[in-house]
Formats: sequence, C-alpha cells, structure tokens
Amino acid sequence: MEFSLPVIIDWTIAFLLGSCSVGIIRIIIGPTTADRLTALNLVGSQVIALLVVTAFRAGSPVYLDVAMVYSVFGFLGVLAITRYLSNRSNSK
Repeated sequence: MEFSLPVIIDWTIAFLLGSCSVGIIRIIIGPTTADRLTALNLVGSQVIALLVVTAFRAGSPVYLDVAMVYSVFGFLGVLAITRYLSNRSNSK
C-alpha cells in the first residue's frame, strides 16, 4: 500500500490535533501544577509542529516565521510561570 504525501500530511495534522486535545484535557484536570505546566509546554510544542506542517502543506514560509516567534514566546512564558511558581512556593 502506497501513501501519497498529502495523505501523510493530513494524518500528521490529525494526530497532532488529537494529541493537543489530550494535552488540553491534562491542563484542565491536571492534579498538580507541575502536570499543568508540562502539558502546557507539550501543547505549545505541538502547535509549533502544526504550524511547520501547515507551512509545508501550504507552501508558505510565513507559517515558519509565526512558528519561530511562537516558540520564543512559549519558552519565555514557561520560564515566567516557573519563576512565579518558585517564588510563590518560597514565600510560603
């Protein structure tokens, strides 16, 4: 059985969307803050992967620029949340 590239890309997008939804569920019901932060980082990485696959599918490099900016802001956001949580736990 031979698959064409558009079919593989569609399956990849479907897989990434499914795993994003599982990550969002973990963000909502995560029992600890560490679980929520890990799931948030996971969803951010999957959104970046979706943007890269979409750029390849559409043949538009604009999505790659958006993915790069999103990855920088996602990294800085995780650092800020981690610093906030560590300062909050130290003050208790």
